[in-house]
Amino acid sequence: MQIAIIGNSGSGKSTLARDLARTHDLVGLDLDTVAWEPNQIAVPRDKQQALAQVRDFCSRTPQWVVEGCYADLIRAALPYTSLLLFLDPGVQTCIANCHSRPWEPHKFRSLEEQNRHFEPLLEWVRGYYRRDGDASLRQHQALFDGFDGDKHRLTGRPTAQSVGEVCPQPG
Repeated sequence: MQIAIIGNSGSGKSTLARDLARTHDLVGLDLDTVAWEPNQIAVPRDKQQALAQVRDFCSRTPQWVVEGCYADLIRAALPYTSLLLFLDPGVQTCIANCHSRPWEPHKFRSLEEQNRHFEPLLEWVRGYYRRDGDASLRQHQALFDGFDGDKHRLTGRPTAQSVGEVCPQPG
């Protein structure tokens, strides 16, 4: 089973990926850890290096779930993907999820540091529907539309159990 999850910030990608990893014994890859330089805030990693890391992970790991808002990095995983999930619960749900987000120590050195970036995060979430670029609704829709494999657009708050109910078990 190889699952790729894409969607807006706050759409529930990370939560669903952790749930699927636990339920199906998958190795998870949060693409934030690939897209950005470690221990630095908003310093992008070299694009070719990030793409190579995703391809290497997907080709060497038999059972995985990859999640992120980066269409180009998800696109690099698609040749290895048995199921693509596009989470699109709407802006209000994404904002509510951001408000309930715990401290993310793999992104920020402290909760205080994370909180300083909270308002810009909410603006980023709101901008998803009107911006262009790799982390936009337009790019996610194009990626989803272009994928010929098993795919599902989910508009609620999915869990591993609810994904299993609407999606056949990928091989």
